[in-house]
Amino acid sequence: MKLFLFLLLLVLCWPAALLALLLYPLVWLVLLPFRLVGVVVGGVFELIAALFSLPARVLRAL
Repeated sequence: MKLFLFLLLLVLCWPAALLALLLYPLVWLVLLPFRLVGVVVGGVFELIAALFSLPARVLRAL
């Protein structure tokens, strides 16, 4: 789908398509730290949930 949209943009406005092609790696590099922070925050929330559910799992196992 992304390829089709890029080709459509290339046909309609080729300077914008070339600009998008050149800027895509830069935007990806800028957004990479935010993705890493999202993964870390998600992991911390899962750890906290596991810690709160640990007593119930221990009692259930007995």
